[in-house]
Amino acid sequence: MAAISLCMIVRNEERVLARCLESVRPIVDEIVVVDTGSADATRAVAAQYGRVLDFPWSDDFSAARNFAFAQGTCDYLLWLDADDVIPPDQVPAFLELKEGLDGSVDLVMLPYRAALGPRGEPAFVYYRERLVRREAGFRWQGAVHECLVPRGSVRYGGAAVEHRRAGPGDGARNLRIYEALLARGEVLDARGQFYYARELLAHGRYEAAEAAFRDFLARPDGWVENRLQASRDLAACLEAQGRRREAKEALVRSFAWDLPRGEACCDLAGLEAGDGRWEEALYWYQAALRAPQRSRSGAFVHLPSYGYLPCLGLCLCCDRLGRRTEAEAWNERAALCWPESPAVAWNRRYFSGLEI
Repeated sequence: MAAISLCMIVRNEERVLARCLESVRPIVDEIVVVDTGSADATRAVAAQYGRVLDFPWSDDFSAARNFAFAQGTCDYLLWLDADDVIPPDQVPAFLELKEGLDGSVDLVMLPYRAALGPRGEPAFVYYRERLVRREAGFRWQGAVHECLVPRGSVRYGGAAVEHRRAGPGDGARNLRIYEALLARGEVLDARGQFYYARELLAHGRYEAAEAAFRDFLARPDGWVENRLQASRDLAACLEAQGRRREAKEALVRSFAWDLPRGEACCDLAGLEAGDGRWEEALYWYQAALRAPQRSRSGAFVHLPSYGYLPCLGLCLCCDRLGRRTEAEAWNERAALCWPESPAVAWNRRYFSGLEI
């Protein structure tokens, strides 16, 4: 069995840090917490669990994470953010994974539940590089939205990490860092350009985001999963500017990169439904149900787009097309995905003729 060091970077995380460290304590053999300038009790909380070191913040996440990784002494290095947790039901899977690490694996990819649904179920999931062999010398890259580039012997596991945000963070921080880099004349790589464009979109700067996404999509070295997401994000920029036909075209162009995904099909269906084109919307909702989930590709997977949302959409389309029996059937299929859904309950009242 390999030994594991948890190597974290934190700042002003007193509200959530103990929750994170308690959840991971059954799994790791060493805890290293690197503080980048907390003004609260973060350091005191961290000191109850392991070593605490300081690192001066320089608007560079990779620099801080590389310093943290350099402090780990065990066979493998694990990273988490302070608002991440290992759910109790995932601890056995982590321990089984740990038991099988014999030094032949360089990097382990694990599912990251980045967002939860209304019942606490995983709603937005993708694989992230989570564990690395210390002697393999992995280095974090990117000042913002930093990553470890997989290489060597890579294993995929099923043990999941869950993100449980507690309150708003510094929403302007990432965009501020990107704009400072650009102001200094630095050139963003393809991945940096993709995430810079997403930050612009998140801040409602639609014209600037559109230009940034088009720049990214014109590059020859963009990762295919980022291209697919960028096509959806570009469509969102265009829709926000009232350019709905161009938004549809942006989504359709994403199909040149891979089989249509459920998320893009639902986006297209929503645009068609918004234009009252019910047959077209019905087609794309049906396509969403047939679409493959590329969970191990690193794609951002919005799980409701492969079941619950298309079924609700098909209910709406069939109702508008006068196909009442089919509409009710699709509503019941949506109920199989989420029995307590308020939308399903509303539809049942509607179909029964009750006042709504």
